[in-house]
Amino acid sequence: MNKYITAYYNDEEDLLKGLKQIKSKGVEVADVLSPFPVHGLDKALGMKRSRLTRVAFTGGAIGAMIGFGFQAWVFTQAYPLNFGGKPFLAVPSFIPVTFEMAVLFAAFSMVFAFLIHNKLGPGAAAVIHDERITDDRFLLVVKVADDENTHTIEEVLNEAGAHGITLKKKN
Repeated sequence: MNKYITAYYNDEEDLLKGLKQIKSKGVEVADVLSPFPVHGLDKALGMKRSRLTRVAFTGGAIGAMIGFGFQAWVFTQAYPLNFGGKPFLAVPSFIPVTFEMAVLFAAFSMVFAFLIHNKLGPGAAAVIHDERITDDRFLLVVKVADDENTHTIEEVLNEAGAHGITLKKKN
């Protein structure tokens, strides 16, 4: 059975101050949930830079190659037509479709990578800590080992200015 402690903060500045105090005391923070993006939160949590840009570039490159390759095949092999003496492989006319295919593949690859990485989508088990966090609260989640004393962590959270500290168990 997994145990974790949740602590509420009313303001994003209080959350960042509290997070820095908690991390300085050696308490490991599992997650922070907020109703809107908080500037500097990823740096305070020590998160690495996202690899989503690499996924987007790879997907875009694959899409551009498919778009250009399909047009080149159609206009030179499958259905070559002579339009006013233009060459069959007229590269400038292929640019718009190639660009749009790159954008389309980059967008879809980012969406699918995001859903897979965050374990979202159909059949995903949703963990709802509390409904109030989507309105106006900031939630700090601290995982606790089964043999660890929760009282000391609650004291550290109280010192950091947290409100509504609760111990929860997840089966």
